[in-house]
Amino acid sequence: MTAPGTPATTGPAALPGSDLARRATADPLFRLVAYALEAAHGRPPAAVWSAPYTFHLGSPGLVAAAGWPVAAAAAPRTDGLVRLSSLAHPADGCDLPLTLSGPPPAAPAWAARPYALLRALARAGYGRGGTDLHVQGSLTQAAGLATEEAADCAVALAVADVHTPAGEDPDRSLLARLTAEALPDGDDALRRGALFARPGRALLLGHRPAGPEPRRHRQRYVVFDPAGSGSRLVLLALRPDPDGTQDRTAELARAVGCARRAGALSAWPPGQRPGRSVLVLLPEARLTAVRAAVAEDFRDRGLPAPRFLNITVAGAARREA
Repeated sequence: MTAPGTPATTGPAALPGSDLARRATADPLFRLVAYALEAAHGRPPAAVWSAPYTFHLGSPGLVAAAGWPVAAAAAPRTDGLVRLSSLAHPADGCDLPLTLSGPPPAAPAWAARPYALLRALARAGYGRGGTDLHVQGSLTQAAGLATEEAADCAVALAVADVHTPAGEDPDRSLLARLTAEALPDGDDALRRGALFARPGRALLLGHRPAGPEPRRHRQRYVVFDPAGSGSRLVLLALRPDPDGTQDRTAELARAVGCARRAGALSAWPPGQRPGRSVLVLLPEARLTAVRAAVAEDFRDRGLPAPRFLNITVAGAARREA
């Protein structure tokens, strides 16, 4: 066992993601997460994965992915340490012993979730020697899309990838099950969307009995391509009001009413929990009118105008380096 802090590695000496931070043609988010892992832990990543934020479509089991990702960079260790960092929590990086059972070690609140997932992965044989990990999203919680499920998938894939034979994709179905077991409070449909989504398609999830075995997921795809039909899908997200007394439920309902009167076709919440945003489907030609109507209503009442974020129906998590 190497001394704590030693960047002990397993696997090939040449790290596939080692030059990503300096690759001028790479997406800035992926360059950033690779650089941040190296800056925080003194070594380049062995793998960088992205996973999309996902959302519900208002029907049970129907989910899709947005073209906004969370990125995770990972490098394996052999000394039993887990070193976690995130630019979203710059003062709360931590080095933790990787234990497979018993109470988890004390950690910053944000790190409890990835640590629980790393323990589950280690019990399944992925990363028992420890991991250096950096996670970074392209959106904040203020945007209103669920952030944790995308991060779960990016972490699981990045860690599993560095312990999977070269040229093989990690077993996504296994990772979905391990993640659901490790983090039962998460939205499993959103996680499966991040793992299995397709561009221009919604993923319809169901179940079928499997006798004494765990319930197996059945999934199929249905066309959901607003851009291809001359429509636009946008996320309407409330901004915090100055005095902090905003009734989010009432304000979202009012925003949706304004949007509908200006030509929006439909609106629904992106997740199962109450939040600060709604997804709005509208004709391309009505986008400016809808944004103007909602902004005018809020400004007339002395409130910040909501943000509108364009959503592209995207594909599943993928390896970036």
